[in-house]
Amino acid sequence: MPVKKATKTGAAAQIDGLRKRAAGCRDCPLWANATQTVFGAGDPHARVMLVGEQPGDEEDKKGLPFVGPAGRLLDRGLEAAGVEREGLYVTNAVKHFKFERRGKRRLHKRPTNAEVDICRWWLGQELELVHPSLAIALGVSALRGLMGKSMTLGSVRGQVLHSPEGVRVFPTIHPSAILRQRGNEARDQAFQDFVADLVQAKRLVN
Repeated sequence: MPVKKATKTGAAAQIDGLRKRAAGCRDCPLWANATQTVFGAGDPHARVMLVGEQPGDEEDKKGLPFVGPAGRLLDRGLEAAGVEREGLYVTNAVKHFKFERRGKRRLHKRPTNAEVDICRWWLGQELELVHPSLAIALGVSALRGLMGKSMTLGSVRGQVLHSPEGVRVFPTIHPSAILRQRGNEARDQAFQDFVADLVQAKRLVN
């Protein structure tokens, strides 16, 4: 059942209600192994929404998006770009942690297109309630969640796209892609490129 479009004063309450509904979501199998649903958080009136892929191990335990290693790198990037995270709304395309066990460790496993598509309804409700001026897609799964189809990140990174629902979408890499770079020089360059993308997105909004 669609959520009614929120007023500025009612957005926070409606997002909180949506978060409570998402806690009981059983639409795909990912809920069975996850600790909890990790819903979006942040300013309900944000002009910019950051959309990642899915929660990681720390996010799954704490119930908040982008609080693990990739989140800390995201915070560094936002600070370098002159963007305050407090003024953003941050969420993921998929709300449950998908992983495979290696001993005691739980290692991230990329969600399938079907899992992204199933969770797209929740992302759509967040977009409708927050009504951001720009949604930044962090990686290809986030891009599919926003655009409703698969696209290669290299072909659209740094461009302004428009989702089927009319949301302006700005694609860039996920911070975890920086962490996967081999060598300090490669990581530093990837980080600087990421910051440049965030600066460009900031200019689009301002």
